[in-house]
Amino acid sequence: MTLQPSEGGLTVRVRALPVKELVHFGLVGVVNTAFSFAVFAGLQATLGHVVHYLVVLVISHVIGVLEAYVLQRWLVFRVRGHWWRDLARFWSVYLVSLGVNLALLPVLVELLHMQVLPAQAIVMALQAFGTYVAHKMFTFKRPAPSLDALPLRDQA
Repeated sequence: MTLQPSEGGLTVRVRALPVKELVHFGLVGVVNTAFSFAVFAGLQATLGHVVHYLVVLVISHVIGVLEAYVLQRWLVFRVRGHWWRDLARFWSVYLVSLGVNLALLPVLVELLHMQVLPAQAIVMALQAFGTYVAHKMFTFKRPAPSLDALPLRDQA
């Protein structure tokens, strides 16, 4: 049997993603995004005249990631065990996301002269699907059960 180019590629992997999990991720993602944006906006409104908006971004990042981790672990990926390892992996995904955010936000604000809040909303929207894939394939990935762990049936 020969594989067609798309059989082992990204198209098949995207089609194989569990719909229920994607829906949960989307719903939790809306809550996470709203929460994180509200934290960013609140800090920007209260501290923005004292500290740079990138400092506000880092502070809101810490708060938002902790909230997102708890909800995604509990409501989306429904995993158990490895709490600290999963948190480290989760945060590593969001550190990449933070790096992208730290690079894009000044481009939108300083070069394109956008207001900080709309610029941050755009950056957050761009990052949503990438974080799902990273969490699915890396953060909360569990090994497939081995054949040795499956019970044997009597072969009468």
